[in-house]
Amino acid sequence: MTHARPTILQNSLTNLERATFLIDGEVPAEISDKLRQPVERIELSIDPQLSDGRRHGYCAFVVRHSTALGPSKGGIRMTPSVSLDDVSGLAMEMTWKCALIGVPFGGGKSGIVADSEQLNPLDKETLIRDFTRHAIRHIGPQTYVPAPDMGTNERDMGYLKDTLSSALGQATTQGCYVTGKPVILGGIPGRREATGRGVAACVVEALKRLGRKVEGATAIVQGFGNVGSVAAKALAEYGVRLIGASDLHGAVYHEKGLQVAALEDHVNHTGTVKGFPSGMAIDPAELLTVPCDILAPSAAASQITAENAAKISAGLVAEGANSPTTPEADDILASRGITVIPDILCNAGGVYVSYLEFTQETQQEQMSEQEVNDRLQRRMTEKFNEVWRLSEERKISLRDAAMYLGVKTVCTALIARGRLS
Repeated sequence: MTHARPTILQNSLTNLERATFLIDGEVPAEISDKLRQPVERIELSIDPQLSDGRRHGYCAFVVRHSTALGPSKGGIRMTPSVSLDDVSGLAMEMTWKCALIGVPFGGGKSGIVADSEQLNPLDKETLIRDFTRHAIRHIGPQTYVPAPDMGTNERDMGYLKDTLSSALGQATTQGCYVTGKPVILGGIPGRREATGRGVAACVVEALKRLGRKVEGATAIVQGFGNVGSVAAKALAEYGVRLIGASDLHGAVYHEKGLQVAALEDHVNHTGTVKGFPSGMAIDPAELLTVPCDILAPSAAASQITAENAAKISAGLVAEGANSPTTPEADDILASRGITVIPDILCNAGGVYVSYLEFTQETQQEQMSEQEVNDRLQRRMTEKFNEVWRLSEERKISLRDAAMYLGVKTVCTALIARGRLS
């Protein structure tokens, strides 16, 4: 019998319930109760005129889950299936991620219901600009600071910044309104690679903690996009061998290893891993179950479920995507002794470097890519070890340890603000 996959919001609420149980008695119950609901959920109707001369209707969402630690932070997701509940769940996860990685932001997220792959460049720019004009009241350095997410990129963030500065009648925005934008427009070098590099940093630390060799370890990456491809490249620098990769269009596998640079070139030319001449075609679902040391789900939510968790053959799961493992699957993996590096830790490199971009633009300074990478490596290593120590001390999973630290931090901030009612 096939079961419906839980939604991102359902996964997020389940993880929160587990964290609430762990902090029971440490903070007032009414504080943790506040965390189940976002501060603000906005639905927008936009109708830009596209290149065919017609107006097209789109639905968009902006959710600010928390402002306890600072302005809400989170990307703009553009997919045909994104929903208000998805955006709410992702915003909630961003709250814990920001608190855990130690940046002064709350969680936020946006969604535009559109297929980015079906839009030509001009129409996508038009849609991004129209979304920005409609959402302008909800975007600002002390309100909500967006960034790229699934279906959007740094070019789109450049259009967003230009639309905002034009609306304000200024050459540029004062302060940081958006991160992940082109370096020439105030972005920071290394931001695009930050999430994937953070995934690799966590994997290396986990293998060391588990007493396993890094060099020669095998990896499979689901989702060879911005996060997955960078994680694969960074892991290859440590001597990890990529044996499988997938995307929306297909998957490739080779037991002796895939050459990451050649695979990147193939994807840049064709738009997909499918047809890579040095790999064997394999069903993407089957690829998840191929024996390997490291499995990095870096695509969509709810990819490891109660239905396939028993077939996962990796010793370590590194969540490059948001919410790729359902709570039921989490329990199955734990019972089988498979270590899971949770998303709010594993893919937090992106929001950490977004924070560096935020401070750089706010203070009108400049950072080199080497400085960014060094600070990212230190922060990811520090936070991974903090989560690992708590996991060992309390004999709980890495996800429960990460959630405990994130939720407890937000609760502490709410108490400090005096929001007891």
